[in-house]
Amino acid sequence: MKRSKVSFIGIGLAVGVLVATASAAALSEGAQGPRGRAAALVSGTTFRWDISTVGGGVVRAGGTATALARNGAKIALTGSGTFGGPPKKVTGGGNWTTFDPSGGTTGSGTYQVKALVSFYLIAGTLPSTLTDEIASAANARAGFATLRVKYSNGTAGIITVSCRLAGTPPGPFEGITASMGGLYYSGTVDLPASSSDPNRTVFHVGA
Repeated sequence: MKRSKVSFIGIGLAVGVLVATASAAALSEGAQGPRGRAAALVSGTTFRWDISTVGGGVVRAGGTATALARNGAKIALTGSGTFGGPPKKVTGGGNWTTFDPSGGTTGSGTYQVKALVSFYLIAGTLPSTLTDEIASAANARAGFATLRVKYSNGTAGIITVSCRLAGTPPGPFEGITASMGGLYYSGTVDLPASSSDPNRTVFHVGA
């Protein structure tokens, strides 16, 4: 769950070979070998995703993550949800706030997840020094999910949730990217110092 300021260039940057799409018959979790490669598939798996926070050695839900557009505008998101189990089933959403390049608020509201576009399961485990208050620490997973969402301002978009854990290979970033209407927030950035441990994310299997 290490922070990263590396801008996300494309979905291909994610290192993962287990993919679950919204059109697939079911989600699958792979037995992991070198660099997270899947040796076997097990169908019917449910995953939970969270924009999380870490403080005092504890992983909790309720964090905030931001992403930066090329023109300097920003979006901040909270959220959690699930995908998998029955084919195409998704739940969840959160809050959004947008900012202009000078930092002024330009809008806020809620969003709802409408579909899972893809999910990449990546090698990685939660460090033993952390206590997991979201779900079992043994079920924490690194990964990269792309979700189709609907914002309360009437626009549609895509949110990506990317998580690194201990042992995750180089490449995947930690945090989120998002699109809203015609604007793409592709750069991961830190929030102001007054914010609580921003840009943390985590997945849990079977949650």
